[in-house]
Amino acid sequence: MKRFSIADIEMDSPTVMAPLAGVTNLPFRLMAKEMGAGLVVSEMVSANGLKYDSDKTCRLMESRPEEKPLSIQLFGSDPATMAEAARQVEATGAEMIDINCGCSVKKVLKTGSGSALMGDPTLAREIFRAVKGAISIPLTVKMRSGWDASGDDALLLARYAEEVGVDAVAVHPRTAKQAFRGHSDWSVIKRVKDALSIPVIGNGDILTPEDALRMFETTDCDAVMIGRAAIGDPALFKRINALLSGEIVKPSLVDHFAMMERYFTDSLDYFTDEFIACKTMRSRLGWFVKGLPGCSEFRQRAVTLSTREEGLFLIRSYKEKLCHGEMHDKVMASGLFE
Repeated sequence: MKRFSIADIEMDSPTVMAPLAGVTNLPFRLMAKEMGAGLVVSEMVSANGLKYDSDKTCRLMESRPEEKPLSIQLFGSDPATMAEAARQVEATGAEMIDINCGCSVKKVLKTGSGSALMGDPTLAREIFRAVKGAISIPLTVKMRSGWDASGDDALLLARYAEEVGVDAVAVHPRTAKQAFRGHSDWSVIKRVKDALSIPVIGNGDILTPEDALRMFETTDCDAVMIGRAAIGDPALFKRINALLSGEIVKPSLVDHFAMMERYFTDSLDYFTDEFIACKTMRSRLGWFVKGLPGCSEFRQRAVTLSTREEGLFLIRSYKEKLCHGEMHDKVMASGLFE
């Protein structure tokens, strides 16, 4: 399999679980890691939240040895605050820090953070330099194409990153205005890769193992980063790794539901309040059944979940329906599972 390293950290696989707000908490990262992700990244962590010792912010950095190496993603717009936050992150035992230059959510942009930094590359460079000087662990930067589709913003920011010692960059080639709409322009990844000597991670529109292979072949990127496609299908990492080794693997329906059940129970253990945890999991369980026969009924029942017992009964009863009779035939005919 293709080797992948960032500075002195070598990953088992050239695949990265993208940082996703509200998604990549500890239970999800552990699941993605178990399924073969070479590197997992936290939800974005506010540098200001760390400055004021926010319990909610600090909880985002909770970790376990099984998910190592872990990268913590920081966002902010003040170099000194970002540097101090990075020192705090390193002290928690994280192996890597990532700076968010890609989030285009309005409340983040209003603070001058995320994609706003792509419109102020001088400030971005100051932040990169300040953070790099404050830590001894590797530093990466995740960015978009920029504020237009040319990719020039990404190229400039990536060059600034390399210039001040950043160890790798990840490029999601959609513009800040696109958010997740439209299609990503992989040629931007290729341009950045050709211009830099540090590793470049490609991100955007990887829905299948074949997409990942195609991104490697067309952009020469060093690793691929998977975001939304892995939300309800973390085993996608396992299938990508298999394809990179020349094998084609289909997921098992039984294994899929076992993973779904464990994710549910692990998430309830992670959250302190059972009802709040169940409310959070109502939509997340729906990620795992997308496209399956009877998924609409499953989602309708999931929106009222309030206890662990209700959730386990829903998952197990739906699995039984899919494993027998007409529904089983439809699942097998879809070719999604073996």
